Amino acid sequence: MTQTTPPDTPDTQDTLQKFIFDNAAVKGELVELSATWREIQARHDYPPAVKTVLGEMLAAAALLSANLKFNGAIIMQIHGDGPVRLLVVECDSDLRLRATAKLSEDAIVADDAGLTELLNVHGKGRFVITLDPLDKMPGQQPYQGIVPLDGDDMSTVIENYMLRSEQLDTRLWLAADATVSRGLLLQKLPRHSGKIDQVEQASEADDLETWNRAVILASTLKQEELLSTDIGTLMQRLFWEETIRVFDPAHPQFFCSCTREKVGNMLKMLGRAEVDDALAELDFLGINCDFCGKHYDFDKVDCAQLFASDTPVETLIAAGDIKH
Repeated sequence: MTQTTPPDTPDTQDTLQKFIFDNAAVKGELVELSATWREIQARHDYPPAVKTVLGEMLAAAALLSANLKFNGAIIMQIHGDGPVRLLVVECDSDLRLRATAKLSEDAIVADDAGLTELLNVHGKGRFVITLDPLDKMPGQQPYQGIVPLDGDDMSTVIENYMLRSEQLDTRLWLAADATVSRGLLLQKLPRHSGKIDQVEQASEADDLETWNRAVILASTLKQEELLSTDIGTLMQRLFWEETIRVFDPAHPQFFCSCTREKVGNMLKMLGRAEVDDALAELDFLGINCDFCGKHYDFDKVDCAQLFASDTPVETLIAAGDIKH
């Protein structure tokens, strides 16, 4: 394996490593999340099967977010019809991540339950990707793609989405347990040219050959190996005969964007009548962020000030952001 810059994988930092295959429109990424993944789990005792799917989704979000062409965030959601009602993972262009899961009341989840048993029992599960630019133009809405939950595992669901929505050949290998979340992405990039000549045809043939070879090599990777092997070792094992160019690594981290203002906007979205009814019973509203657990209190005076303000209500894209 030939590389221009050796991968740097500090033991104390989560890492995302980009690389491209020389002389071919094929790129790859490897991600390893341990500190971020532990931070997400610290406030929730999810069943093992839920940890697996949410951890795989976390790795996938980091891999896809590394390709964002704007300053903003990608929000991945699965709305389920089984014991798991909602999975949400958010990653911004700085690779800051947060995630949460919501289970139905009295949910019973087998340790070996797969994605279908968790989220698509009746075939009504939905996969949603939202691209939310930070600096929107006036009137601009986030882009949102919604598709059926097409696939028996997280990798297949996202591959099908990318092929259907982005027309990009994308392959993913994902694995997660209670300790680490890892993933590998390969993507065949389009060549843009108005005229196809013999040179371009040869280039496209080379791209396809490199793509097929890379996918075959990556398909030898087992989940157990992905969970137990660091990024540098994985690259060496899989692509030691390839000439690849390795870029400086990036370092994902946990970050929650919840604020008191956003919680106040949520209360305004509920409407004054509903908030007043809740205050009549409770005297104050105690609200926790589902992502980080931070607590916010709103008493009668706080709520009165909310509805006296002319500040427009901000739409909360990440469904399930907060809970009472």
